Amino acid sequence: MESIIKHLVEITGHRDHDLLNISVITALRQLTNAESARVLDVVSVGQQIFIKPQIVIHEGSVAMADESHAAPTQNDSIEQFPQLKEGVAQQQQVIEHAIDGGKIIWLPIWINEKLHTCLEIYKPANYTANSMEVVNGMLIVYRNFQNLLDYSERDSLTGLLNRKTFDDNFSKVLRNSALQQQASSEAEREEEERRSHEPERQHWLAVLDIDHFKRVNDQFGHLYGDEVLILIANLLRSSFRPSDRLFRFGGEEFVILLRSTSQEDAQMIFDRFRQNVELHHFPQVGTVTISIGYARIDPFEPAVAIVGRADQALYFAKSNGRNRTCYYDALVASGDLHTEVSNDTAEFF
Repeated sequence: MESIIKHLVEITGHRDHDLLNISVITALRQLTNAESARVLDVVSVGQQIFIKPQIVIHEGSVAMADESHAAPTQNDSIEQFPQLKEGVAQQQQVIEHAIDGGKIIWLPIWINEKLHTCLEIYKPANYTANSMEVVNGMLIVYRNFQNLLDYSERDSLTGLLNRKTFDDNFSKVLRNSALQQQASSEAEREEEERRSHEPERQHWLAVLDIDHFKRVNDQFGHLYGDEVLILIANLLRSSFRPSDRLFRFGGEEFVILLRSTSQEDAQMIFDRFRQNVELHHFPQVGTVTISIGYARIDPFEPAVAIVGRADQALYFAKSNGRNRTCYYDALVASGDLHTEVSNDTAEFF
């Protein structure tokens, strides 16, 4: 009983999804004396469902997935796990699959009838009615706490991440980017030289703003204005990868953290989204356009400087016709934007 209470105290003491997931999967592995355990992300892309390991616990060590390479592949398809696929289709709470030397237990985490996470227990040695009763109790606490975290981190209208979660998410992107740059083994250097002709993959921050949004509110009313915001958020979710981060900063302004891609691809991705919005029919309102400004994320610079550059690119797009996608460095290179270094700070004008 003492160990159960200790686990519950640790689980409910976190305000971060990753730490919460590590705590709960560690607790489940210890309670069932399993050989290993994983937290799996359940990712929907169109009509396909992919299963991607997020956290792996094996022999007491914890490994986190590299989110910079989080695009799902066919090897991650739920089709590779027919028993899991069938259980998910039936919205089962516990899914069992017998294997040589034991079994795999999958515990889908259903929140508001949506599935984004599945816990996996591999070859549990202590799999009894009593142990599973304790596991089920912990999962109830886990689901409730996930709901509380989601409620505090999400924008109430669009369901996107809210502004107060931006710093934590941005710090994770910087941390991943810095770790990538610090990887310096001989094998990695040789691989980099071999692929030197390939475009460099980096992280990007974009700020987008709905053009003439005040006119929408004034002409059609705030109810239709809110519907435009919700539909823009839906288009964002369907257009970007689960590893990217989408925020509503307030009003008609949104921010995107785009992970691990080349500048050419970043331009194409942002511009394609801008065109998708322009082609989308918004009920009553009709056509809506957006302007986008984006900048490269330097892991050694503060968030405020990078957001400031993206804002400068957005301001240029808004001031020069709207319905445009502008890259900060390209604007500086062309002379459309200028920077002046003064007192170790950059001034924009």
